[in-house]
Amino acid sequence: MRARSLRLIVSAALMMPLCAALSVGAHAQAPAPAANPQLAAAQAGFESLPEPERKAIQADLIWSGHFNGAVSGSYGPLTFRAINAFKAGKGTPDGVLTAAERRSLAQAAQAARGAAGFRVIADERTGLRIGIPMTVLPKRDVAPAGSRWQSADGKITLDTSAAPPGETLEAVFQKATAPTPNNPGRKITYKLLRPDFFVVTGETPTGKFYRRLATGPTGLRGFSIGYEKALSGTVDKLVIAIAASFEPFPSGPLPAASAVASAPSAPAAATAAAVAQLRPTQRHGVAVAVGDRVVATAAAAIEGCRALQVGGRTAQLRGTVQGGLALLDLQGGAALVVPSLRREALTEGEPLLLLAFGDEGGRRVSLVLPGQGMTIGPASAVSAPLQPGQAGSPVFDRQGRLSGVVTGNPSDKVLVAGVAPQRSYAVAEGSALQDHAAKSGLPPRAPAAPGPDLSTGAIVEAVAASVLPIACAL
Repeated sequence: MRARSLRLIVSAALMMPLCAALSVGAHAQAPAPAANPQLAAAQAGFESLPEPERKAIQADLIWSGHFNGAVSGSYGPLTFRAINAFKAGKGTPDGVLTAAERRSLAQAAQAARGAAGFRVIADERTGLRIGIPMTVLPKRDVAPAGSRWQSADGKITLDTSAAPPGETLEAVFQKATAPTPNNPGRKITYKLLRPDFFVVTGETPTGKFYRRLATGPTGLRGFSIGYEKALSGTVDKLVIAIAASFEPFPSGPLPAASAVASAPSAPAAATAAAVAQLRPTQRHGVAVAVGDRVVATAAAAIEGCRALQVGGRTAQLRGTVQGGLALLDLQGGAALVVPSLRREALTEGEPLLLLAFGDEGGRRVSLVLPGQGMTIGPASAVSAPLQPGQAGSPVFDRQGRLSGVVTGNPSDKVLVAGVAPQRSYAVAEGSALQDHAAKSGLPPRAPAAPGPDLSTGAIVEAVAASVLPIACAL
C-alpha cells in the first residue's frame, strides 16, 4: 500500500539515502562529463580553487544538508547538484557559488557545526583523528581498543580502535559481515572492501551501526558508531560528517575550521557559457484533495508558475486566491479521495500530523512530519520541521481530519546538524478551506464530528491518497 511506503520523520525532513552516503571518503567523484557544458564550466571554476577550499566547500555542503559524497576536492555531478540545491530559489542553478553564496554556505555550516559542538580531535589512545559532535556525545570513556564517546542517555556510542600489525583487513571484514547466529535480527545493509579500508553498515531490530577500518604501516585503525533507529533523523547526517573527518594515519597539523572564502566563484566567461545551457527551473509544493478533481494548496506554491502538474496531472487555477489558499482543477484521471474535514479551530499545543514530500535521490518521496498547533495573535499557525517545496502541506488532527493547509512558505532550507528544526508557519484552517470551496462552486461537505484518536499509521492509511505533489514550471 502507498501508506506503507511513507517515511515517518520524527524530527527531520529531506533525508538522504544513508547506505551510499556512509561510504563517504571511499572514492572520489567521477569527473563531470564533458558533454554537459554547464557542468564542465562549473567544474573548471571549482578546480581553479586551492584544494583546501574545494574540500571546505564540500564539507560545508555536508553540514548544510545538501551533499553526501566524499570530501575529495574533485568536482562531479554530486557537487554540482549539491551547490544547486543549496542555491535553490536564491540563485542561478549553474553549479557555481558566488562570493556572497560561499559566505552564506560557510555561515550555515558553521551554525550547524556549532549546534552539534563538532570538533576534530586527535585521539591519543589510537593515533587517529576524527570529528566528535561534543554536544551530542558529551560522555567520554575508554573503549576496549581505543576511546569511547556517548550521548548522555547512552543511546549513541562512538568507539575508536587500533590494533598492531597482525590480523588482516580482509579477515576483520569477513568477521564483520558474517552471519551472527546468536543475533539473528542483525543484518548488513551496505559493505565495501578496498585494499586499504572497509566500510560496513547494518541494522538490528532497534538500532543501526556503521564501522570503518583502515590499514596502514602501524596496523589497523578505525571507528564504529551505533545508535537507536528512532534517532536516525539526527544521527545519520552526523555519521556522514564524522566519516568525512576521519583520518586513520594523519600527518601535519590538525585542520582548521572551515573559513569563508573571499571569491570562490567561477570565471565570468565560464559562467556565461554555462548560462546558455540552463534548464527551466522548477518549484515544488503539496496539495490536498477537496473535491473529486479539485485540490487545495498554498498560493505561494503556485505563484509565478508557467505550467502546473499535480500528482502527474495538468492543473489550472480554479477562480481566485483567497486568504493565502488556491484551489486547482485537475484534468483527467480518476476521482480523488477526499479526507474528512474539521471546522473547529486549532488549539495551542495540540499535536498534529503533516503530510509532505521531500527530495531523495532526485525523486519526490512522501514524508510524515510532526506538528503542533499555535496561535499567533488572532491567527492560527503550526510548528513543524518544514523545508522548501513543502508549502501547501495539509495538516491533520489526531483523529485523521483535515484541519488546515500550510500557507506559510518555507523558502529557506534550514538544517541544524542535518536536522530540520521546528518553525512556525501560517495555516488556513478547515473552516477557511470549506468557505473557499463553497465560493468556488464545490458542493458543500458536512464537517466530521470529533472521534477517538488514531495511530499515525491509521491516519496515514486513511489520508495518504488524498495528498499529491505539485510541480511548478517557472
